[in-house]
Amino acid sequence: MTTLKVKPVLRHLFMILFSFVMVYPVIWWIGASLKHTTELNSPSIFPSVPQWSNFSDGWNSVPGHTFTDFYLNTFGLELAVIVVTLLSTTLVAFGFARLDFPLKNFWFSILMLTLMMPGQVLIIPQYALFYQLGWVNTYLPFIIPHLLAGGAGGSFFVFLLIQFIRGVPRELDESAKIDGCSWFGIFWRVVMPLAFPAIVTVTIFCFLWNWDDFLGHLLYINTVDKYTVGLALRMINDSQSAQEWGQLLAMSLVSILPATIVFMFLQKYFVEGIATTGIKG
Repeated sequence: MTTLKVKPVLRHLFMILFSFVMVYPVIWWIGASLKHTTELNSPSIFPSVPQWSNFSDGWNSVPGHTFTDFYLNTFGLELAVIVVTLLSTTLVAFGFARLDFPLKNFWFSILMLTLMMPGQVLIIPQYALFYQLGWVNTYLPFIIPHLLAGGAGGSFFVFLLIQFIRGVPRELDESAKIDGCSWFGIFWRVVMPLAFPAIVTVTIFCFLWNWDDFLGHLLYINTVDKYTVGLALRMINDSQSAQEWGQLLAMSLVSILPATIVFMFLQKYFVEGIATTGIKG
């Protein structure tokens, strides 16, 4: 009996210690964001005197701008990308899952092949195309590809939604047709409400991937007034000869808060969407 009682204790103790190891870098990050630059090499995790000014100074560290401007740019871009991504991927997924059209299997195979194509091979031809179209230093290179169910993760989102929609009983389509619904009516009134967990999953992935798309923003955005948060962090790193690491760490900590908050509030639907997609696929 004693052995049986000890095992759960040891298991929980191991999990606590392992969790601390995983969380330690974040704890150090929080502590370092409150340190003066001269104190960063000290062995203590937290500062002797917290430098709360790192956050206010870092927020205003870019001449002529504040991080409010960069957050507004980033959220505006994120909103546009998410809206056009959901609009295009849901329509394409519904077409593959419910409609019959010529060469359907062929186009689905092409869709699957694009999942295996590294994004790096598209950087040069995409940049050349967008440069010829005059889209450099605009947000169009991030929005228009998503409008066509392309862009970062477009094929994956379509595939995920197809698997979910295939799990929705077709009898619901027949009932809706009897009530006079068109295909678009079935899509909007029947399938989309039932696919809400999968749509939330796509929203979370789309938000996180585009929030972290530093390379794409670096390639296509050239002027400071259009900079996103990631590019603004790079400016902090490059703008001073004597680097204020405390300000940089403070702003980098603030930069991950939106993604963390989005995932925390929507993780229930995220887990449900992933689980049901796997089961119904």
